[in-house]
Parts: sequence; C-alpha cells; structure tokens
Amino acid sequence: MKNKFSFNQFLPEDFNDGVEIITAFARQNSVPVWLFLLMCLNLFIAPAVLAANNNLDRTAAWAIGLLGIVTLGLSVYLFFVIFQPQRF
Repeated sequence: MKNKFSFNQFLPEDFNDGVEIITAFARQNSVPVWLFLLMCLNLFIAPAVLAANNNLDRTAAWAIGLLGIVTLGLSVYLFFVIFQPQRF
C-alpha cells in the first residue's frame, strides 16, 4: 500500500494553525489579500519600469507600476461591466 505524502507530517502544529487563520481571514476580507497580491506583483513590474527609463528614481518606478496595475484592473472591470451589465 502506498504512503500518502502530507505536509502535515513535516510542519509543526503552530504553522498549520497559522495557515488556517490566514485562510479564514482571506475568506472574510478579500480586499486586503488582493491588495497584498497586487503589491507583490509590483515587485516584478517596478524593476522593469526602472530599467526602461534611467531618469526615474525608485519611488517613481513603484508609483508608475502601481498606476499601471490599477489602470489594467479598471479596464478589465469596465470591460465586464459594459458587456455583462446584468451582473452588476
């Protein structure tokens, strides 16, 4: 009979409890989780913006990256609102 691999065998009880708390928080409050994920996405976008233009400082590159993420999110939202208005 095969042994099933489980991370619970290797992780301490406290870590599993922490993961359960985080997932419960994510189910109740999805906005902070999405904002955190967007900030993590900006970790990849800001260096690309900074590399494209040498005249910017790091703060401006982060701001332009966040502006691009917000603009993309709004355009996707408006696309769905225009083509499926009955859902909203």
